[in-house]
Amino acid sequence: DYFARGLMKKILKKTLLLFLFFCLVFALYLFVVNVPQIEDTSWGVNFSQKQSKDLGLDWKEAYLALLDDLKVKKIKLITHWDLLEPEQDNYFFDDLDWQIKEARERDVQILLAIGMKTPRWPECHIPKWAEQKDKEGQQERITALLKEIVLRYKNEPSINMWQVENEPFVPFGVCPWVDKAFLKKEIELVKSLDDKNRKILISDSGEGSFWIVAANLGDIVGTTMYEKVWIHQIGAYFTYPYPPVFYGRKAQIIKKIFNKEVICVELQAEPWSPEQLVNTSIEKQDETMNLEKFQQNIEFAKKSGLKEFYLCGGEWWYWMKEKQDNPEIWDEAEKLFIQ
Repeated sequence: DYFARGLMKKILKKTLLLFLFFCLVFALYLFVVNVPQIEDTSWGVNFSQKQSKDLGLDWKEAYLALLDDLKVKKIKLITHWDLLEPEQDNYFFDDLDWQIKEARERDVQILLAIGMKTPRWPECHIPKWAEQKDKEGQQERITALLKEIVLRYKNEPSINMWQVENEPFVPFGVCPWVDKAFLKKEIELVKSLDDKNRKILISDSGEGSFWIVAANLGDIVGTTMYEKVWIHQIGAYFTYPYPPVFYGRKAQIIKKIFNKEVICVELQAEPWSPEQLVNTSIEKQDETMNLEKFQQNIEFAKKSGLKEFYLCGGEWWYWMKEKQDNPEIWDEAEKLFIQ
């Protein structure tokens, strides 16, 4: 017994040391050794009609400024369920039709974000009439919405990818439920309706996930890339400690295991505030985004090893330029798109 206990202790000790060594090597891999920098980085921008209106902008004017003044050639168009179906079975596509038409006329590639949960607060943009439905009832209506969207736009040449839901596994936003099985059904539905076989992007947190589930479900993984955020639970700002290599190494792991690419669908390029930006002082906005921070985030992105980025904040750049008489970030962003 004494000999057996001694042997077991030695085995446990060696196992623990081996585990700690593995953790150290993995940490060095994720945090220390740089990844090769991509030379031909591709830049796009996100656009939300709702966000533009919340900033008090003429949303069409803001959209055209991104396309015509900044010469953006890749755009993630964000659909919102409550705008597309304000009343049950009464779909309103005029505004989205217009956005897509304007992009097509300028040879702009569109990543179209669809579903119940899409970017911009409150994340789950559920129409008033659908809020009273139970989970099963809401899922039936989301299925109908996706069918309407995909059948309407499946022959649209400017749409090169679908993003189904936004960070569906991240507990952020005002959302009634999370359902992985339903997400699988959404993905299968979109694939079955789209005879052009466009790839489906599933997004996940860049800071709080290794993207395994997203990579298992989607054809492409979309990550976020945020430096400073507001944490509601603690009522304070939090700065992520991750270096650029953290994202690049995780992308390499996803490529190795799943043979799938990772792109950044939300690169922080606007302030993060617990309130709407129009109700946040410029001094407070400056704490999380200004020209220097914008430049730093662009350099950070370049060092990550990822090759495609969609910047989050185009509506705010235009608001700063038009409403605050401060075009410096707009002018800086122009350097990315006009080359």
